Amino acid sequence: MNTITAYDIAQMIDHSLLNPKFTREEVEAGCRLAAEYQCATVCVKPCDVELAYGILKNTGVITTTVIGFPHGSNLTPVKVFETEQAVDQGCGEIDMVMNIGRFLSGDYDLVLEDITAVTRAAHARKVLVKVILENFYLDPLGIKKACELCVHAGADYTKTSTGYAPTGAKIADLRIMRASTPPSMKVKAAGGVRLLDDALAVRAVGVSRFGCTATEKMILEAREREAAGTLLVPEEKDVRELAYLSS
Repeated sequence: MNTITAYDIAQMIDHSLLNPKFTREEVEAGCRLAAEYQCATVCVKPCDVELAYGILKNTGVITTTVIGFPHGSNLTPVKVFETEQAVDQGCGEIDMVMNIGRFLSGDYDLVLEDITAVTRAAHARKVLVKVILENFYLDPLGIKKACELCVHAGADYTKTSTGYAPTGAKIADLRIMRASTPPSMKVKAAGGVRLLDDALAVRAVGVSRFGCTATEKMILEAREREAAGTLLVPEEKDVRELAYLSS
């Protein structure tokens, strides 16, 4: 086991503020919380990008939004436009949804072109791209194929889920994603990383980021364990499953 710090955990967190019911006040509070706990990013709805960036721009926390959310079915020019608008409003990273239906139809060229177009638009503005695969709808071979498309498109991350499918991140899927992409491409877990032990588990299998709504509780527990010398990443071979799937 390896000892890490609460700051290391915080720097893995994309604090999620995608709940459709969130008001301006709740978004503002969420951004301030993420800044206080030094999260990597805050992921907001497209309509909240300017609001979030105004709060976060001098904090070191990156503003992120979602593109083609949640099904990836927007036309490619629309996704590109969404991306450009989001970056112009302050986004430093983009989480785009792969066109799930077209992928399941075997239209791999279309899916590749879609991801590539968004990636080029973002990279032209020096912004990273995470591609949401929505693994619930894919078998292991499908996850591997989707990762291959992301690699060919030049994306920066593969990501498990939107959080709106019946299940989110699974350890087995994360292992496939890590094994199917080069070390230079990172992996994000989304949906189900709710406890500190979940965060430690996904880190153990090679995840660099995870989406989180329980950020404050997680970081406070991490600080307690760090102070006690018990904030430890398990061995990869010992990781079983995330708590939401094991209960």
